[in-house]
Amino acid sequence: MANQSRRKRRPAVLAFKDRLARVLMHLVSRLPLSWIHRLGAAAGLLAAHWPNRQRRNALLNLALCLPDLTPDEQIRLRDRNLREFGKTYFEIAYLWLRPAEQALSLVREVRGAELLKREPGRGLIVLSPHLGAWELAGLYLAAQGPTAIFYKPQTYLDDMIRAARARSGAELAPITAKGIRVLVQSLERGDYVGILPDQEPKADKGAVFAPFFGIPAFTMLLVNRLARRTGAPVIFMFAERLARDAGFRIHCIRAPEGIDSEDDVEAATALNRGIEQCVMTCPEQYLWPYKRFRRRPDGAPKIYTGALGDDSAFAVVERVRHAG
Repeated sequence: MANQSRRKRRPAVLAFKDRLARVLMHLVSRLPLSWIHRLGAAAGLLAAHWPNRQRRNALLNLALCLPDLTPDEQIRLRDRNLREFGKTYFEIAYLWLRPAEQALSLVREVRGAELLKREPGRGLIVLSPHLGAWELAGLYLAAQGPTAIFYKPQTYLDDMIRAARARSGAELAPITAKGIRVLVQSLERGDYVGILPDQEPKADKGAVFAPFFGIPAFTMLLVNRLARRTGAPVIFMFAERLARDAGFRIHCIRAPEGIDSEDDVEAATALNRGIEQCVMTCPEQYLWPYKRFRRRPDGAPKIYTGALGDDSAFAVVERVRHAG
């Protein structure tokens, strides 16, 4: 009976959370961006000083991926990262709900813009890691020409997200076989295709373990498959948040060689190497709290475990390194 009661309450709880999130998003979106960033930085500052999983996971990832930093430097970078993490999520309301032209006016500079030029009848695969303002990167890409964006349907705010991402003309392709067909057709027409490349795939097929900052990461092969099937070139693009609320800088970077290799591990390694290059441009703005190494090779120790304190995180890192 208790389980049945909880199941009955679940839709109502989800609906309430969705309505509350919408109200908060609309309220935040009306604020000046400088205020939004201050609110986000304040939330991140609290997260940096209050034990929680996001704080622990960010430090675990940083300690594993950037071992040349001292523990104190890793902690300081983690704390800066959480402030930027707060800015990222608070500014999403502004980027989703303000007019597209107003959001795009925040772009102050585009580096490597020539890489966005397409050859006639040949599409372009554009990879945007979870770095800086990735929602602005997607909006900017769609403003350059016909675009299909690979999209994961969400539990909350799904229609708001779809409307925000489509308002400059992008077609949203769900993460399904049908969505992949949309991506292929778009590339064959000579359009852009936008993909977030640094999330852990759910399915066993279409992914392999490849090094990401030297740590095995379960990595998608979709980019490789699309590039090989259509002959479309691949680039990376992200929106770096500038200091003192000065707007954003778009970076376009050519993908490393091998991303279209017939060898799956070579292709996935090239993909991750491109993400690394993007991340090191502004490492404090990457999504370090994300559990990128949740799935581990057989026999490898789990990473996102243990107490929430910094000492515990460093102890986990030592166990992982010792296990090889």
